[in-house]
Amino acid sequence: MRVIDKVAWLWLRDGQILSTRSRGKDTYYLPGGKREPGESDVQTLVREIAEELSVDIVAASAVHAGTYQAQAHGHPDGVLVRMTCYTADHAGTPTASSEIEEVRWLGYADRDLVSPVDRIIFADLHRSGRLR
Repeated sequence: MRVIDKVAWLWLRDGQILSTRSRGKDTYYLPGGKREPGESDVQTLVREIAEELSVDIVAASAVHAGTYQAQAHGHPDGVLVRMTCYTADHAGTPTASSEIEEVRWLGYADRDLVSPVDRIIFADLHRSGRLR
């Protein structure tokens, strides 16, 4: 079974979570992306968030918030995505850049708009009272 290894940033505010939608897509994803060879989780997080949102993650503040796995959205059966999630402080205001078309705050009621692995994360955050 093939596994896509991704790292994501969880930024929760007022019971909502920051999500992104890529150009030409209709599904939202947590900001982040695939690890490059030799990168640590935090290095991936810093690079991907800078590329996608023009935000500087404070690497020393990154805290592992969970690792989740589900069928990869848009891939054939047998392809999983493993999402390693971090909370972290940042500098800057998130703005869509690179391949990102839209940045949006989503709540638990918006879970049908996100990828399968993000739905699992939304459910976990909702159970813990962090996502409304």
